[in-house]
Amino acid sequence: MTTTLLTFLGRVPKTESGYRKTSYDFGDGSRSEPVAFFGWPLQKRIAADRLVIMGTAGSMWDHLFEGDIVFGEEAQDARWRLLEATEAKAVTADLLAPLQQPLSERLGCEARLVLIPYCRHEREQTELLSIMAQHVERGDTVHIDVSHGLRHLPMIALLAALHLRVARDAKIGAIWYGAFDPDTNEAPVHNLVGLLRIADWIQALHTYDKDGDYGVFSPLLGPAGELLGRAAFFERTTNSVKAREALSGWASRKDRFLVDDPAAELFREELEHRVRWHRQPDRASWEKELAKRYLEQGDYVRAAIYGLEAAISAQAIQSGADVGDFGQRDSARDELKSSQGFRTLNNLRNALAHGVRPSDQAIERALKDETNLRNALKRLLTQLLGLERKQGA
Repeated sequence: MTTTLLTFLGRVPKTESGYRKTSYDFGDGSRSEPVAFFGWPLQKRIAADRLVIMGTAGSMWDHLFEGDIVFGEEAQDARWRLLEATEAKAVTADLLAPLQQPLSERLGCEARLVLIPYCRHEREQTELLSIMAQHVERGDTVHIDVSHGLRHLPMIALLAALHLRVARDAKIGAIWYGAFDPDTNEAPVHNLVGLLRIADWIQALHTYDKDGDYGVFSPLLGPAGELLGRAAFFERTTNSVKAREALSGWASRKDRFLVDDPAAELFREELEHRVRWHRQPDRASWEKELAKRYLEQGDYVRAAIYGLEAAISAQAIQSGADVGDFGQRDSARDELKSSQGFRTLNNLRNALAHGVRPSDQAIERALKDETNLRNALKRLLTQLLGLERKQGA
């Protein structure tokens, strides 16, 4: 598996003795030698197979070959041309190309020198993401160093990390930031990769709100997440009884949220709010909640199914029948067939599930567009289950 380090080259203050050097503190008792470019000690620590140094036309490219690493007389002409261009803030890709191999030989790994735009507007910002992806192979472990980049680059780097996980199936090992404090001259090193956990939770919440599948939270919750995944499976296969059992089991576990995951704690309330239906007192009530939620999410087939099941459960409870017994539920269903609303909802469910052309003109009108369908379902669910009264309670 290849490890790639993507690091930005900026431009630190320069005096007569050269660019300002800093000793970086990794927080584990180790400090780097004083350097002007954090990429060097970071590469030494990570031992990446591929080092990609990215900078603008005005970055301190000359320092790579005149500062922390000694090149002697090697590639003197190319280095001199680079020095002149750096002072003029006019470095080009052609000036960098002949110096990649000498740098690779010194470092003992593949080194790439990549010119990037200043990322002043959306097109250039998108271009940077594309450039970074070009230097990452599928399945790479990627470290991103934002210490020396322009001030807005860390935000872009976070997006790049998300992009690389999707576009290159990359594992993000760390997002590094060497934070020099001019007041203390200290430079503690921070790993910002935890921000990706927050991004994962936000994405999971968005996915859930779109399709109602809280199984997307399962990988974020450690061992307890398996129960949440089971609950989601049973709910989406319309087995509300087993779904509730799994949800109740998950909710009763003390480790349902990882203790050492601050991101999980940040989203605890939101997730528990989204699965609260299992706390309803009886089967009719929790199936009504599921019908309501799937209607809100635009999953009209499941909304109709759970609406029918909620009506059957309510009828069984009212008549004193065993709500979990198949035969007694079937009897409750037969009793409901005299209800025009139940028959219409059942026919609408059949039309949605099987794609059959309905003989009922009201259903045919409902299926002409989404607004008609949503309104028709809401009207039928309100008639059968008192949905609006529940919403206003």
